[in-house]
Amino acid sequence: MKNRIKNFPVLDYFVITIGAAIMAVGIGVFLIDAKVVPGGVTGISMALHYLTNEKLPVGFLIWILNIPIYLWGLKELGKRFGIRTFYAFTLNSFFIDFFRGDIPGLDIMRLQDSAAVHELLKHDFFFLIFVAAALLGGGLGLIFKFKGTTGGTDVIAAILNKKFGIKTGNAMLMTDLVIVSFAGLVLQFKHVAQDKPTLVLVFYAIFLIYISARIVDLIIDGFDYARSAFIISDKNEEIAKAIITNLSRGATAIRTKGLYKNVERDVIYTVVTLKELTRLIDIIQEIDPDAFVTINNVHEVLGSGFRRRL
Repeated sequence: MKNRIKNFPVLDYFVITIGAAIMAVGIGVFLIDAKVVPGGVTGISMALHYLTNEKLPVGFLIWILNIPIYLWGLKELGKRFGIRTFYAFTLNSFFIDFFRGDIPGLDIMRLQDSAAVHELLKHDFFFLIFVAAALLGGGLGLIFKFKGTTGGTDVIAAILNKKFGIKTGNAMLMTDLVIVSFAGLVLQFKHVAQDKPTLVLVFYAIFLIYISARIVDLIIDGFDYARSAFIISDKNEEIAKAIITNLSRGATAIRTKGLYKNVERDVIYTVVTLKELTRLIDIIQEIDPDAFVTINNVHEVLGSGFRRRL
């Protein structure tokens, strides 16, 4: 029983489901009627949706277009990753059409017709796009965080991240800009956007992609919650003792040789939380105002006294 639970991570699939639903709200409720096209397969599907005079549902098109990309991702990223990807983009496609009422028998939903969405469309378009970007980036970030993708350029971004170490958000940003440009040409050709110039909508799309990409990276990497410090001082022992005694943090002495003065000495290395950083600086300055200190961001700390990220 334990092995079965371990091999089927229920929490991962639950969070992927939540992420797919959040993304679908951003796309289906906010972006499609706003005519602001995100990148990826979603952007291509929205362009085709407009080309067919909105006869083909966006979610259905996303699912169809994702199949060949999914097969490529399955080959490059493995079966386990592929199962999660299929699960995620299928749910995302379903939720988009579900929330928009495009699924036969479920046309009562149509969340895009709510008074709040219409108010934002007419009087606060910028905030509407910002909310959509937050939903898009937040949902996609959750999916990536739990080892899934929604297909399309998400798969391409994951492959680039695996093979070349390119940050997921940056990879998405590069590929999506091309698709947005194409979608802008479709909007201009079909004269879809009646109340706003096509170029304005393209600028909004670029803003949308940038904000959502940053949110993806934020969710994956998390907020910095700790700082590491290298301390060079003639009073290393006193500083190390104060760190251990006053902050209840560990400190490591690293034997080094300063090339400028050709002097061997210990460099103190320690890691503290953001709340403790000010106290650490005060301790160092009180003991040795001439100490040389470098402080660095820390995304993850595994060890006693620090919480682990999910």
